[in-house]
Amino acid sequence: CEAIRYSLPEETESGYLLANLAKDLGLRVGELATRGARMHFKGNKQLLQLDVKTGDLLVYEKLDREVLCRGTDPCILHFQLLLENPVQIFQTDLQLTDINDHSPEFPDGEMLLRIPENVQPGMVFPLKTAQDFDIGHNTIQNYTISPKVHFHIVTHNSGDNGKMVCSIENDLPFLLKPTFKNFYTLVTEGPLDRESRDEYNITITVSDMGTPRLKTEHNITVQVSDVNDNAPAFSQTSYTLLVPENNSPGLHIGTVSATDRDSGTNAQITYSLLPPQEGDQDPQLALASLLSIHADSGQLFALRALDYEALRAFEFRVGAADRGSPALSSQALVRVLVLDANDHAPFVLYPPHNASTPCTELLPRAAEPGYLLTKVVAVDGDSGRNAWLSFQLLQASEPGLFSVWAHNGEVRTARLLSERDAPRHRLLVLVQDNGEPPLSASVTLHVLLVDGFSQPYLPVAEGARDPAPPDALTVYLVIALASVSSLF
Repeated sequence: CEAIRYSLPEETESGYLLANLAKDLGLRVGELATRGARMHFKGNKQLLQLDVKTGDLLVYEKLDREVLCRGTDPCILHFQLLLENPVQIFQTDLQLTDINDHSPEFPDGEMLLRIPENVQPGMVFPLKTAQDFDIGHNTIQNYTISPKVHFHIVTHNSGDNGKMVCSIENDLPFLLKPTFKNFYTLVTEGPLDRESRDEYNITITVSDMGTPRLKTEHNITVQVSDVNDNAPAFSQTSYTLLVPENNSPGLHIGTVSATDRDSGTNAQITYSLLPPQEGDQDPQLALASLLSIHADSGQLFALRALDYEALRAFEFRVGAADRGSPALSSQALVRVLVLDANDHAPFVLYPPHNASTPCTELLPRAAEPGYLLTKVVAVDGDSGRNAWLSFQLLQASEPGLFSVWAHNGEVRTARLLSERDAPRHRLLVLVQDNGEPPLSASVTLHVLLVDGFSQPYLPVAEGARDPAPPDALTVYLVIALASVSSLF
């Protein structure tokens, strides 16, 4: 005969009245007892209890569909009712319907994913699937990614479950994408930049559509790995270094510094001196003989002593290259200014030094106080305050007769001459610069007092010498003589 079918939601409490089996079989009350009715279950596990006196069929214990049917759908339990006198066998089926008693589950609570920062939008990364032991609307129906990063996720079910639904929050570059039967993939939705953000913590929420609605969360850590997409950047586009002249060889004169936003070997920087280029200020500069640079630290060292009077300033370029593949690099301009040191004493141009025939200045006895006798002219090879010169009368054979102006070296009479003044005088003039420490030179002036002479006397050389190329000292001397001549 045709089997009698019953339906019961899983997890129904023990003692629940399922049906009156005697009535459903068309038997009289008490007939089950008189005919020795008993029930036989597959696997010999008692699932239901029969009251032979009343014919009521009761739930013996809670029935778990996922345990009894192990994923089989529909879940139908078969059992038999056995009667004696006469022998009869009735087939009975019990269908357990699903309730939403299982949350979706992931095999692992967390997942680590490493993605290079130069990955193109749309790149797919497979992820592990979630499982839900329930069926129908009680199984997985919805995947949600939070927060929305540069990825997205879309999921897909088959059969009664239908298509999964995705929702996106915030504005970050990830998306979930459907594959097959609750399998999903993570898809890049926008460009990644490790230097802006090197890690994303994504929470994927999976929920079913049962009542009550159950959900679970899956954490994914996305680590963005570095690629060499940033060139080193100098802290300054140009550097100005001040170096005192006469420095000791090997002197550390300054440091250039660059940083790289990448990481690892992509951020390791090597510094170098670049050869002069066309258009540079000093294209013929022998840079390798002047300076060296430490490849790792960017420290610059002077290889030899610099001379301000020979080389006052020079420029060159330094390079910073990373160790990525391919390597990226940048340049910076370095200006070196050599600072003057007081290493030159004043040099007296006039009166000229001539031990054999010293120059003698003629002074009229009728000269008024303040009469300009001569002018000491001197130069200094240094610059700035190191070349500022002052003049001082150190010694005089007749104190109080002559004075020397401190700033221009003019030698003048301080009073009227008298008959008692000696006809010859000797003056020692000191010329001193303003350096630290100050350097000086001295010159001796010979003065001869004459009667009836009022014009300056300038000795003329007996014969003209062969012409020779003028040097710096000759130029200074000509200027000095012209200056002295203009005063008289």
